[in-house]
Amino acid sequence: MSACPDPLWPSSRAGARLTVDLDAIASNYRYLQNCVGNASCAAVVKADAYGLGIARVAPVLERAGAKDFFVAHVDEGIRLRSVVSKDARITVLHGPRPNAAGACAYYGLRPVLNSIEQIAVWRDAAGQARAPLEAALQVDSGMSRFGLSQADLEALREDEGLMDGLDVSLVMSHLACADTPDHPANPSQKARLLEMSAQLPAAPLSLSASSGIFLGPDYHLDMVRPGAALYGLAPNQNGPNPLAPVVRLQAHILQIRDLLPGEGVGYGLTYRPTMPRRIATVAVGYADGFSRHGAGQGCAWFEDFCLPLLGRVSMDSLIVDISDVPDGKLGPDMMVDLIGPRRSVDDVAAAAGTIGYEVLTSLGHRFHREYVGNGEMP
Repeated sequence: MSACPDPLWPSSRAGARLTVDLDAIASNYRYLQNCVGNASCAAVVKADAYGLGIARVAPVLERAGAKDFFVAHVDEGIRLRSVVSKDARITVLHGPRPNAAGACAYYGLRPVLNSIEQIAVWRDAAGQARAPLEAALQVDSGMSRFGLSQADLEALREDEGLMDGLDVSLVMSHLACADTPDHPANPSQKARLLEMSAQLPAAPLSLSASSGIFLGPDYHLDMVRPGAALYGLAPNQNGPNPLAPVVRLQAHILQIRDLLPGEGVGYGLTYRPTMPRRIATVAVGYADGFSRHGAGQGCAWFEDFCLPLLGRVSMDSLIVDISDVPDGKLGPDMMVDLIGPRRSVDDVAAAAGTIGYEVLTSLGHRFHREYVGNGEMP
């Protein structure tokens, strides 16, 4: 077989380019660590670092100062262990399923124990290891999702043997309404964590993830656990986003055509103009994580020109109105911004009726991914 004639493969053939700014991720981490003073600042890198690539992102965060990392599943922790230093502490938020406890212990992962059943699994793993095993305990302070209930705490108090072999190094909970700073659930959950943690072995406390950091020092406790904020998502709707944008999504134009009044656009022909328009078909669709829902509120950008989305998003393409761009300025195979300087991830999410977390973690793998920077201090 002859050599591939395209020396730029695959970047020259991809329909879109996703640029990830590693320096911005490092800058966001340092900003958050500065916000929390003496509290330690962990880094949440679950879901492949929110879709941006754990193998590239986690080492940058470690160089920026992160010593603690959080993932959701044991296999995520195993993968992370191969790209960070041996001194990094990796915590598994979902804890170990019974068949995963051995691997969790072997790879030196700290599980978050959320139930009596998980505590028993980890106690048995410690017995098999014939050595204490580090663990975090989560209490349910009011979200009704993960964590030990008051009844569970009473069961632990009545049967001290349940905790045999557990080296409890963190007690944590999670805020349900941190992105709404004045929500009464926030102080209620903090008070509940303090009350419940007093019934457990003394250990550092953690309550706040990204949005909780911005509730102020009373919520920082001993450790904070930002995830979304590292990747540039706004912590709440109060004022401008203090975090640096991390991603830019640019897509190639596949075709340009003129549209007459009354001609339909896309599946269902849901858009029909009342005047002549010039439209462009762009190489990104819902298979790439660009939501079909709320497309009518979306847009792309080219330089200073806003390009409204028309009709429905297809699996592999979408259509934008380029009528306002001067003739000859924008042509086939040129690129437009779907996420970029004029339209943030949060803007895209708002148009789709969702949150930035979902947009980031849904971004597909058909893009050419380009990483810029290395996270070093300037």
